[in-house]
Amino acid sequence: MTGIWRTIRGYILWSHERGTIQYDVMVTLILLFVFFSPYWINFKDKPTQRNPHPTGVVVIPDGREFIYQIEGKEVTGKDETAVQEQLLRIIEPISGEVSITKYETVRDKSGRILSYKVWVQRE
Repeated sequence: MTGIWRTIRGYILWSHERGTIQYDVMVTLILLFVFFSPYWINFKDKPTQRNPHPTGVVVIPDGREFIYQIEGKEVTGKDETAVQEQLLRIIEPISGEVSITKYETVRDKSGRILSYKVWVQRE
């Protein structure tokens, strides 16, 4: 009985020399745990779903200018100046101080605003 406890104590304290059968058994058990435990144990380590454009803004380079495509639901202004102010408020945290060269409203067939294409230039 003391031989069994000595063997168990040797496994727990990792006191076996390299190249012995006990050492090989310990390494094999560790490798089996590392490679096969994800199949049996749910570690809940799945990647989170990521929205590719969390702010609803897509930036497209166009020579010296940049085109920002902004979702229509992000802008609630009704007249042209309010729309431009809101577009600047959305774009400036991303790109810094810029000026709007022009912007275009993209609509669906029923006339609902889908997005805005905004051409900006750094000041």
